Amino acid sequence: MVPIVGDKGATLILLLILCSLMVALPKVETVRAAEDSWTTLEPMPTARSNLGVAVVDGKIYAIGGQNGEGVLNITEEYDPITNEWTTKTSMPTARSDFGIALYQDKIYVIGGTIGSGIAWGESLLTGATEVYDPETDTWQTKTSMPTPRQGLEANVVTDKIYLIGGVRYVGGYIHPGFDENEVYDPPTDSWTTKAPLPTAVWGYSSAVVDNKIYLIGGGNKTSDGTFPVTLNQIYTPSTNTWNFGQNIPTGLWHADAGATTGVFAPKRIYVLGGAYYSVAYNLTQTYGPEANTWTTGTPIPTPRYGLGVAVIDDELYAIGGKTERDNYSAINEKYTPVDYVPEFPSWAPLLIMLLAVMAVAVIYRRSLHKRNQGRRN
Repeated sequence: MVPIVGDKGATLILLLILCSLMVALPKVETVRAAEDSWTTLEPMPTARSNLGVAVVDGKIYAIGGQNGEGVLNITEEYDPITNEWTTKTSMPTARSDFGIALYQDKIYVIGGTIGSGIAWGESLLTGATEVYDPETDTWQTKTSMPTPRQGLEANVVTDKIYLIGGVRYVGGYIHPGFDENEVYDPPTDSWTTKAPLPTAVWGYSSAVVDNKIYLIGGGNKTSDGTFPVTLNQIYTPSTNTWNFGQNIPTGLWHADAGATTGVFAPKRIYVLGGAYYSVAYNLTQTYGPEANTWTTGTPIPTPRYGLGVAVIDDELYAIGGKTERDNYSAINEKYTPVDYVPEFPSWAPLLIMLLAVMAVAVIYRRSLHKRNQGRRN
């Protein structure tokens, strides 16, 4: 039986219910996603490093890479909701250390190396451009990148994919100053060249914020050897110009980065892991483009480099990589950023509606009771 109360009492009940929901529901979700924290999830089926990851419709696709068996063409799909992995159609060209980008719900894999080991040379590089459609689980081959290379990133700004820097080889040795900026236009399947990178780097981290491309850290070849750099090089495609942001505190190579959107967490770039030669780091280095400042977050539980980073609802997934030389990882760890504002659970609106209907029923029952009493009198 629904209790009979006065109109004022029913209104008070309704207000108390709504206030309780406003207080309780965020607490439920916050427990699920504590800020500046890491959660360990189901690992990939295949341990590997120097892979590419991309997100389509809330699912993560881990593609290619390398392990002790050589370069790989594996495509594996991760569903964060079920915490399960599924194997998909393999990429046509086995490779690692390539650029990967998402354009109109299709994944573009460009460049990379088709071989591994110490006998480096031009023959081990590829400029292949291959496109994966998750909806049909099929691959297509497009026009190759003009300059085959590895150790580069792919970034999308206003319907174009930018492939900047990376590694080439001359006579079996690393090219000391490769600064190429080649741009792919998916609608026309064509390539153009833009303003070169100020300081040539490879194995850098990269992300896009407000239509600007940030290239952070990486390796730079000098006459004294190859060293990590701390540079934060910023490219603006609309003006075809470069400038510099605040240097990253610890310059490393083969870290990876992801950017939050400002919806659930402030707009920031997170640079995770990385290495100095074969020593893996567990750093979480955070850059705020608006303030042009760096901070540090809770370190990654598993130090590694050559990992892939994916972002879903402003949480970052750090997948795969190397923990040390020749030790390949399948680990999958999720980072919830500082100042993260969780989304209400999907069932929250339904619950609010249900309780509101119950409260209205109380008021209606009271009104009906008064009318019945009036008729009797």
